[in-house]
Amino acid sequence: MEACNAYYYATRDPLGSRGDFTTAPEISQMFGELIGAALAAAWQAAGAPSDAVYVELGPGRGTLAADALRVLRSAGFTGDAHLVETSPMLRKAQAEAVQGARWHEAIADLPERPWLLVANEFLDALPIRQLAGGKERHVVVAGGGLAFDRDGEIDEESPAREAAAGDVARHLASHGGLALIVDYGHARTAPGDTLQAVRGHRYAPVLDRPGEQDLTSHVDFEAIGRSAVDAGAAVTPLVSQGEWLNRLGIGARAASLVDANPERAAELAAAVQRLTGKNGMGELFKVLAIHCPDWPQPAGFA
Repeated sequence: MEACNAYYYATRDPLGSRGDFTTAPEISQMFGELIGAALAAAWQAAGAPSDAVYVELGPGRGTLAADALRVLRSAGFTGDAHLVETSPMLRKAQAEAVQGARWHEAIADLPERPWLLVANEFLDALPIRQLAGGKERHVVVAGGGLAFDRDGEIDEESPAREAAAGDVARHLASHGGLALIVDYGHARTAPGDTLQAVRGHRYAPVLDRPGEQDLTSHVDFEAIGRSAVDAGAAVTPLVSQGEWLNRLGIGARAASLVDANPERAAELAAAVQRLTGKNGMGELFKVLAIHCPDWPQPAGFA
């Protein structure tokens, strides 16, 4: 999974109608703006530390960063933007969207300052292990193609995700800041096979065309929260994306945009429904915040 996704992201822009999938920031500017507002409010409540920086893990085309930073700048934030991205193609797009951005290969390379961090659909693409009947499941060559070597009740675990959450949490506990984690997944650890592949906006067989389709699985938020707490950070309750965006005022923001652009009313209504509705991203996607214990809990979680 790690090798396939590394090649996949390094060799294409996977986003949009010409790509394989669409993320929330590409649906509407409102998503990034509300994330920026949540970060700005938490930063101001923490005393507006001047050495804080904006950090994003897996920032796609830079759309979310551009929208969030626009709101942060209006609140007086002057920190640099630091992007963890390994794809040369996506770095090029990010450079156009986020002026003056700085890139890093890994979380460990980021500066030792307070972070205002966002990870939107980042953890789901990190590699997992599957256990079938208590034994690790492997991929083998069979019949001229790839196949799993065993079946049965599946349990999934992701040491890579838990390590990333722990690294972020340790930094926040030591240096200050917060992280907003937005992804699809489940609130409690449970058995089940959630590994999936997407190509051309459709699900595809997971072992088909390795490196040519996006491989993801559902994030176990209970495991992520446990790793963060073990690393010394504070963790908010988990909320659905729809509930979180509604609490932050996506309806009011949409109304404001409609007032300024009446011709966009239908488009904006559709975007709100897609981002918050049960038949869109509203229930499947969840939001969790990890923050320094000395920083207040960010908005939208209580």
